[in-house]
Amino acid sequence: MAKISELVQSADWKAEKHVPVIEAPETVGKGQAFQVSVSVGKEIPHPNTTEHHIAWVSVYFHPEGEKFPHHIGRFDFAAHGASAQGPNTSTVYSDPAVTFTMRTEKSGTLYVVSFCNIHGLWEAKKEVMVG
Repeated sequence: MAKISELVQSADWKAEKHVPVIEAPETVGKGQAFQVSVSVGKEIPHPNTTEHHIAWVSVYFHPEGEKFPHHIGRFDFAAHGASAQGPNTSTVYSDPAVTFTMRTEKSGTLYVVSFCNIHGLWEAKKEVMVG
């Protein structure tokens, strides 16, 4: 039986459409709110069809010196063109992108996991320093 870590894939987001892209300041003030944007398919667009889409992203922050990361949030993308008339018949789509605000008093690492309904779990990380 595989460990969950063996099932999560990673790559360079500039060459792979499934990898989450994390945009956040490299340095933030202690306890000051800052924005984080997460998207999937920034350089190479990911399909957003009923059959092939990013269903969700989940964001964690692991402060330096702490044993476990904190779960910041899970963001679901539920509109992929399906309607009562069938797959890809709607005019409503949700793009796999989200922006949120957080704060921390310690430097640490943001981790993001995304889920493609066909190609599984993908991860990315970005360090944030408190200065």
